[in-house]
Amino acid sequence: MLRKLLRALLIVGIIAVSLVIAAGLFFTREAPPTRPPASTALLVETVPLERVNADFSVRTQGTVAPRTETIVSAEVSGTITEISPAFVAGGFFKAGDVLMRIDPTNYEVAVDQAEALVRQREIEFEGAQKLRTQGFRAEADYASASAALATAKAERVRAKRNLERTYIRLPYDGLVRSKDADLGQFVNPGTRLGVTFGTNAAEVRLPLTDQDLAFVSLPRPGMTSYESPAVALSAVQQGEQRRWDARIVRSEGTVDASSRVTYLVAQVDDPYGLASDKYPLPVGSFVSAEISGTSRSDVLRVPRAALRGSNQLMIRDSESRLRIRDIQVIRADAEFAYLSGGASEGEEVILTALESPVNGTPVRTPDDPPAPDEPVEVVEADAAR
Repeated sequence: MLRKLLRALLIVGIIAVSLVIAAGLFFTREAPPTRPPASTALLVETVPLERVNADFSVRTQGTVAPRTETIVSAEVSGTITEISPAFVAGGFFKAGDVLMRIDPTNYEVAVDQAEALVRQREIEFEGAQKLRTQGFRAEADYASASAALATAKAERVRAKRNLERTYIRLPYDGLVRSKDADLGQFVNPGTRLGVTFGTNAAEVRLPLTDQDLAFVSLPRPGMTSYESPAVALSAVQQGEQRRWDARIVRSEGTVDASSRVTYLVAQVDDPYGLASDKYPLPVGSFVSAEISGTSRSDVLRVPRAALRGSNQLMIRDSESRLRIRDIQVIRADAEFAYLSGGASEGEEVILTALESPVNGTPVRTPDDPPAPDEPVEVVEADAAR
C-alpha cells in the first residue's frame, strides 16, 4: 500500500515539475522580431511620353520591271544572215547596234530598179515639160508625166526603207531578255525575233493602302510638276543587304478592285550600273521600299512595345497606380507609335508586359525610394491559454 502511494506521489511530482518548467519557458521567451510587411505593388518599367516633330515614311514592296520593253519583230521577209554576238539572252547592246541582218539581196535589187525607174520618169517628165512649153503636148500629158515621176520617187523611198529594215536595230541601250530566232531561219513580217528592254531606267510598282497614302505627298490629277518623294530600295543580294535610290514618278491613278490598293511607280536610273559604279539591280528583283512621307509637328511618341492591342496604353498615374488608357494612334512603325490624343506629355507609360492588368493596381519602379518600414504588431498569447 505504501509502495503504491509513493509511486503516485512520484508521478504527481514529475508532472508538477514539468508544468513549472514549461510555464517558466513560456513566460521568459523573447518576443519575435518585427519586420515590415512585404510590398504588394507590381514592379514595372516606365518611360515618359515625349513630344516630337516626326518625319513619317511608308514601307512597301515591289518587283523591278523595265521601263521600256520591246518585242522585236521582223518588218521584211527573208533569211537571217547575220546575228550580233550581243543578241543572246543577257547580252548588252548600244543604241543603233545591228543585232540581226536579214538577207538584203532582193531589197538591194529593188532599190536599183526604183532608181532606174526614177531616172526614166525624170526623162519623160523633162520631155513633157519642154513639149508643153512649146505647145506640142496637152496639159493632161504633162500632169500624167509629173504623177508618174512622183510615184517612182515614192517607190524608191519604199525600196530604200525596206532595205534599211533588213538591219535589226533599236533606238536605246538595252539588254536582251530572250532570243527567239537564229541564223539561217527564214522570217516573215511580224515574226518574233526576241525580247529586249532598256537599261537606262527601271520601274517598281509599289502598292499602298488608303491609310498609307495619307502620309505620302502626291500631285493632284493634271499637275505636271511637283517634288517627287524619294524612295530607298533595298534587297539582299549575294548575302549582303544593298540599297538603291529611286523616286516616285507617278501614280497609276486607279484603285485595284481586288486588293483595294493604289499603285505608285518608282523609277531607279541606271539599274545595271553601266554609267556608274553602283551595284546592279537586275530586272525581276524583289525589293523592299521606304518612301519618304510627310512630316507632323508636336506629336507624342511612345515605344511600339508599349501599345496594348492597337489603341491602348498602360499609364502610371500620380498615385503610382495603373491606369488603362484609350489613345489615338496616328502612325506606328517597327520602333515607335505616334499619338494625336488620349495621353499627355510627360505621363509615364508602362513598358512591362502584364498578363491581366487591372485599373487601380499599385505599381512601382526600381527607381522609386523604399517605403518607410511599418512595425508589425505582435499580440502575445493569453496566459490562461
